[in-house]
Amino acid sequence: MAGPNPELRRQVIAIYKELLYLGREYPLGFGYFRPRLHKAFMAKAEERDEEKIKYGIKHAEYVKKDII
Repeated sequence: MAGPNPELRRQVIAIYKELLYLGREYPLGFGYFRPRLHKAFMAKAEERDEEKIKYGIKHAEYVKKDII
């Protein structure tokens, strides 16, 4: 079994950090936002299919636009 693609890993970490940063201004508060963000990312932590990871990154970008 091959390891995760380093570029996709970098992208996932970057979008997580961006969402975490944007979550500071979330209307229900950072204490509400952070655990849910963490749970959403951890639910997909074992994913190794590159297409599914790319789809997840696109979904996170959509959520980011909704927060802004």
